[in-house]
Amino acid sequence: MELQVGNYADIDLNRSARQGMPEVIYGAGKTAEQIVGIASAMKGRGIANILITRLDPKKAKQVRQGLAAERKTQGGQKHAQGKAGQVRPEKETEKASEDTDFTYDAVARIGIVNRQETKKQGKIVVVAAGTSDLPVAEEAAVTAELFGNYVERIFDVGVAGIHRLLNRLPAFENANAVIAVAGMEGALVSVIGGLVACPVVGVPTSVGYGASFGGLAALLAMLNSCASGVSIVNIDNGFGAGVLASKINRQSLHGETEKRSEGRADVRLQNRADIATM
Repeated sequence: MELQVGNYADIDLNRSARQGMPEVIYGAGKTAEQIVGIASAMKGRGIANILITRLDPKKAKQVRQGLAAERKTQGGQKHAQGKAGQVRPEKETEKASEDTDFTYDAVARIGIVNRQETKKQGKIVVVAAGTSDLPVAEEAAVTAELFGNYVERIFDVGVAGIHRLLNRLPAFENANAVIAVAGMEGALVSVIGGLVACPVVGVPTSVGYGASFGGLAALLAMLNSCASGVSIVNIDNGFGAGVLASKINRQSLHGETEKRSEGRADVRLQNRADIATM
């Protein structure tokens, strides 16, 4: 099922049913008006936690204002349809216009429309080599949290001071996936890949000096990692890493549930066998 918005968008309404996650709005390259139109249409169909990635602060302000205006217009239409002579209190009107159901994370450059709390399950650890990698790391962390994963952040533990990472190793023990974000030479991914038992998603960033070639050096280094169980996403793609780790975590939890169910079934079969021999 699809939903067309103007002549610029065709929303995939069944994506959540197919993939477990609704369609995401990529903010870069879209106007604020287009983002408002898409997000409003999705919210109108009951879609929660509408994610807008790569949204800069200036455009985020415009989106907030656009959503407020949209809501005010809808509120005015509902008011016009009410009983004749019925007047809505002024304070209530102001509250409706200001409450846009829009939140914005300036570090992650992510906006969220119609946010609803989700139960957090499993565990994903997001690791950033340096403070300069935080925008990409936070993009991954916020994405994973929004899709129902418990996320633990470990930041500024790059290989220039490897003891900082080693001191935090207990935090990795019960993780189902690790997202490792690093620029420069990208060595952090190989180090973590050799220390943990769960899958590691490496995210090369464009942080680095001239020879880093905008993250290409980190990308190639991660792709050539000798650590097993490591998978790499594109340069600065924190969102992609958050989605991949979320699916890994979800599959891990599904496997644990199946094991528990199999264990209970084995107990039931054993009980029946015991009864039959009595």
